[in-house]
Amino acid sequence: MGMIHNTDRLIHMNKATVVAFLKKNQDSRGIEHWQKLNKGELKSYGIGLTILRKYAKTIGRDAKLAKSLWNSNCYEMKIISILIDDPKTMTVEQAETQVEQLEGGYLVHVFSSCNAPLAKTPFVVELADEWIKSDDTVRRQCGYGLLYEISKSKKKNAPDEAYFLAHVAEIDKKRKQASTPILMSMAGSLMGIGMRTKKLNKEALKVARAIGPITHSESCDPFDVAKHLTSDYAKQKLGL
Repeated sequence: MGMIHNTDRLIHMNKATVVAFLKKNQDSRGIEHWQKLNKGELKSYGIGLTILRKYAKTIGRDAKLAKSLWNSNCYEMKIISILIDDPKTMTVEQAETQVEQLEGGYLVHVFSSCNAPLAKTPFVVELADEWIKSDDTVRRQCGYGLLYEISKSKKKNAPDEAYFLAHVAEIDKKRKQASTPILMSMAGSLMGIGMRTKKLNKEALKVARAIGPITHSESCDPFDVAKHLTSDYAKQKLGL
């Protein structure tokens, strides 16, 4: 049965079957919304991120398929590519190439946070630190997204408290000059850092309160990191 199962997977989990899935689940309202907001070259089937995440889980890690899907002009294929890529085979060179090709929708967010495969690579800390210092807006956004992921790490070799305190101080220094997209990314990393220890919560909360709620979309509530860092969940987790 195992051989049959593996053969079945090889038959079904390829670019053609991904396209078939996308066509079957395309959403006309989503397509219309995409066309209003995005003027790039990528086309879209209008499918929501939740559906794409569930589908990606049925595929699992597949670096070869990820590469094939990335080299397409379809937004959903690129999202799935990011989600199924294999941290064990990813390289800095690949990350640097892909970050240059991110455009539209949630690609930046999925590429650098939300348990992104890139965040599970052995070079993630060095890459995050480098991108945060970059003059390139997308790299900086991704750098802070990766910092958020790093802040969740429970590995023994995870950065120490001093590392995160230094980043909090740097965010405080640069927040006033930051554009809204960068400020959102900064705030996201503060949210992760502030949930790590009592001391980090205290320092991250100071900066979060200085930033205040961030209005980033007419259709969404302002992003208020201070509210998250003082929530009942935060108090219970950290013993505040």
